Amino acid sequence: MGSAYPSSSRSPFISYACIFLAVFFILSNAPCEAQLSSKFYDNTCPKALSTIRTAIRTAVSRERRMAASLIRLHFHDCFVQGCDASILLDDSATIQSEKNAPNNNNSVRGFEVIDNVKSQVESICPGVVSCADILAVAARDSSVAVGGPTWTVKLGRRDSTTSGLSQAAANLPSFRDGLDKLVSLFSSKGLNTREMVALSGSHTIGQARCVTFRDRIHDNGTNIDAGFASTRRRRCPVDNGNGDDNLAPLDLVTPNSFDNNYFKNLIQRKGLLQSDQVLLMEDLRTVL
Repeated sequence: MGSAYPSSSRSPFISYACIFLAVFFILSNAPCEAQLSSKFYDNTCPKALSTIRTAIRTAVSRERRMAASLIRLHFHDCFVQGCDASILLDDSATIQSEKNAPNNNNSVRGFEVIDNVKSQVESICPGVVSCADILAVAARDSSVAVGGPTWTVKLGRRDSTTSGLSQAAANLPSFRDGLDKLVSLFSSKGLNTREMVALSGSHTIGQARCVTFRDRIHDNGTNIDAGFASTRRRRCPVDNGNGDDNLAPLDLVTPNSFDNNYFKNLIQRKGLLQSDQVLLMEDLRTVL
């Protein structure tokens, strides 16, 4: 069986990490109206990046899972209308919040951390640093905080004043999605299958709710390790409504470290989410 992560004469993790950060850099710096530069705040708010970094380190040290949550929050923001912080907008008379989309509601988290970071940055540079930039930098700093790759974040994004609830509902990847749907969704953002697999590797950290993997561990399918399924059933009963919010790590080996064990788990048929395990289907492995 072939490996899901890209082959290389170098360390597989180094190869994967390089691709991940390259793809995340592309996604984070997707075209927008603003002119982006890594030095955007050098004169107007020189302590912005160090303030964000310290706040993120503190948040992750308090709760290791928060690193995954902040990376996912940024990804869900970028996948809808670009990286414009529209996911942070609450419901109002004129706004239907993206937080209500099926793949966000009771799922994305870390908003209070971003609020805290924004408050700290505002205290030193009022009205200068955008929330969109804070989200982008927070994702990078979260990766670094758990041993993952780093990348240069270009800055100067403008915050959106409109929400993309309908786009979020239609375009965000779901744990129920099959391979064809995933390939189509990522392709619509200009990302190929190799890049999709690299980004999916961020599931090397974080946890998922029972409701997202219940069907997979109870369907007695052939694409899941029997022992793995049995272990996960202990805290995720078959009946809907029973233990829905119980958590399990996406990577059962090193759940709090950014490494390539996620891909090794897929090879062993121990992917927690069906949308992860389909990445090892034969027709996809032929193009990696």
